[in-house]
Amino acid sequence: MKAHSGVGSSRLEGFRNLTPAERWRKVAETTGLSEQDTALMATPGALRVETADGMIENVIGTFELPIGVAANFTLNGRDYIIPMVVEEPSVVAAASYMARIARDCGGFETSVSEPLMRAQVQLVGLSDPHGARLKILSEKAGIIEAANACDKVLIGLGGGCRDIEVHVFASTPSGPMVVMHLIVDVRDAMGANTVNTMAERVAPMVEELTGGTVRLRILSNLADLRLARARVCLTEEAMKTKEFSGAEIIDRIVEACNFAAIDPYRAATHNKGIMNGIDPVIVATGNDWRAIEAGAHAFAVRNGHYTSLSTWEKDSQGRLVGTLEMPMAVGIVGGATKTHPLAQLALRILKISSAAELAQIAVAVGLAQNMAALRALATEGIQRGHMALHSRNIAIVAGATGSEIELVSKRLAETHDVRVERAQDILTELRKA
Repeated sequence: MKAHSGVGSSRLEGFRNLTPAERWRKVAETTGLSEQDTALMATPGALRVETADGMIENVIGTFELPIGVAANFTLNGRDYIIPMVVEEPSVVAAASYMARIARDCGGFETSVSEPLMRAQVQLVGLSDPHGARLKILSEKAGIIEAANACDKVLIGLGGGCRDIEVHVFASTPSGPMVVMHLIVDVRDAMGANTVNTMAERVAPMVEELTGGTVRLRILSNLADLRLARARVCLTEEAMKTKEFSGAEIIDRIVEACNFAAIDPYRAATHNKGIMNGIDPVIVATGNDWRAIEAGAHAFAVRNGHYTSLSTWEKDSQGRLVGTLEMPMAVGIVGGATKTHPLAQLALRILKISSAAELAQIAVAVGLAQNMAALRALATEGIQRGHMALHSRNIAIVAGATGSEIELVSKRLAETHDVRVERAQDILTELRKA
């Protein structure tokens, strides 16, 4: 990760007890944001309808979701305050709490591979698919040169088409198929437009080489060459609670992860918990969360069995070691990342200068969120903490306003009976008093 300046500690003491305006001022001060940035978040409607109208079709307005920040994160010895856009209660709190536990154990170690994306060029109408493969490979240099002629800016930044692969599907219901992959270094872009353009450009050349017909020319969202990795190591002391020893919790988390590894029904929910952390970071920065989801779940089944994306193990010293490696095709240039004012602001809060750094942040938050879910499931159950935080939503649904929200929420959480009907009863009692 590249060094950055102007960032204070991500350990935001008493942050939850502040008002939203006070929290924002604290974040702005800690991250060294300008007065213009501070005003941007504080003013409703940062995404103007005129801007939105240029982003998608048939625009009728804009839709808001809560944006919060995850605190306490340390990655490779550096602190980050991480914007997250999400509607589900407990996500931001859980990630922040697990980051605080990890912080005392050295934080997260992260790394990332090169930003390589794949573009697929599908060939049909071939009687000699294996022969066609060799024809394509024999002209590899020319194909790469033609692809790189599409984007001189990318080449100037050190990116471009690096290699090609050719996959043969000798027998399909539609006859033999040959699929050529362009392997492209997209630098700080997500890369979809770049690789799609390259695929379009080389298609006639491939047809002429093979005598086949090109059909699809499109990127693959299984970005298995563009991986982000996170690791965390936690002591027994860090993991203990009032009810459970650290050793017992560690054993239970490992056991829960083994369950996800063998059972796709459990793995689906286990991996959803990981994406609970990753998606809000992706949305906050204007990236394509559907692409990240598609790549994640395809990667989870790459060995023919849908399984856990993460691993949780116990090392020789009895410490809990969590690791997560998965595709992370994110960008900090182009698309909504450049057009949405709050996506740009999110990048300034993060104080990052590369897509590689954003990828590492996202995967670390995913691992933290996964740890939070497994810790809860292995001890008190998922509902206790989640419903306590969900109680604010229930209080609002029941009609609570202003100071009533906190009072009703607190009573709901204390009784572990988080229902709208119960909230309405509490509200009625408060208003009679």
